[in-house]
Amino acid sequence: MRHVVTPEEAGLRADRIVAGLAGASRSLVSDAFKNGRITLGGASIKGSATLQSGDEIEFTLPQRQPLSVLPEAIELAIVYEDDALIVVNKRAGMTTHPAHGANSGTLVNALIARTGGLPGEPLRAGLVHRLDRDTSGLLVVAKTADALARLGRAMARRTIAREYLGLVKGIPAHAAGTVDGPIGRDPHNRLKYAIVSGGKPAVTRYEMREQLRSAAELQFALETGRTHQIRVHMSALGHPLINDPLYGRAESRFSLPGQALHAWRLQFTHPTTGKRLNFEATPPAEYEEAKQLLQ
Repeated sequence: MRHVVTPEEAGLRADRIVAGLAGASRSLVSDAFKNGRITLGGASIKGSATLQSGDEIEFTLPQRQPLSVLPEAIELAIVYEDDALIVVNKRAGMTTHPAHGANSGTLVNALIARTGGLPGEPLRAGLVHRLDRDTSGLLVVAKTADALARLGRAMARRTIAREYLGLVKGIPAHAAGTVDGPIGRDPHNRLKYAIVSGGKPAVTRYEMREQLRSAAELQFALETGRTHQIRVHMSALGHPLINDPLYGRAESRFSLPGQALHAWRLQFTHPTTGKRLNFEATPPAEYEEAKQLLQ
């Protein structure tokens, strides 16, 4: 691929620009720089090189190896389980399913080891919805093909209610509100998402839970479920999530692995019994410690 650095990209590191353009893992990009496969003006450069507007870079990245899912005996916090489904409280720092750059240690690897097998696409076996790697909280997983189909339809009809707690920088002008902005890939960085014309509809409702010092704890309800939705919407509102390395700023004073966001409430109709189920999970210790620092 050949790319001319835009004015918006000027001053960024070469490895960040390449990773964003290619949508590749950091390790893959790092190896490409080490092996001289990224050049500027025909000469190989380091990943730490700062690029300027108008610089023309060329790079070649190797083909990715196909992914597979192997069972791994990883301890999980199971909130509820029966013959049809599992509700798990995912820890922050755990990727939901295998992807390039994270093909082991995921929630799906652990679930396969626990159950012996789950329905659906192998890489996303049993998954009805997902959480970002560094977002903790509740997920429902189907154990049968029928449960997966029924819960999938419920998700499409938006009858699975999901609520989150999050810590944001600054104090919103309004104690409650709605962010309605279509979300798609960020045209300047493929690792990010943004509110863009032509993006998929996305609606996030928020409500003030507690005012902190130059920060706030908000409660979020999703009307849609786009990738990074809360993170994108709050960043666009001028109140990025605390410690969000992608849409805000990581801060060493927090022990959180990433953004301060927790899926604390999950409500849905059981696909077999028809009973309405309600689950809540308190935020992890790292989240509570970050909140105390902000008080």
